Amino acid sequence: MNIAKNMEFIFVAAIILVGGTSMATAKAIRPVVRGIAPPAVTAQAAQAPMPVVVVSAKRLNAAEKAAL
Repeated sequence: MNIAKNMEFIFVAAIILVGGTSMATAKAIRPVVRGIAPPAVTAQAAQAPMPVVVVSAKRLNAAEKAAL
């Protein structure tokens, strides 16, 4: 049995299987989480400057890279 001749059937069967399982799991009841409020952003935190990382290191040349 040559698998190249049956690739269309395998593809269609895989799509049907994936579509069926996604429809079956889409109707699953999901737990409702209540009582958890998102953290409030304070005015001080909203106006704080953005942290910046500065890397002050020299680059390796080709000989140093080859030594690693």
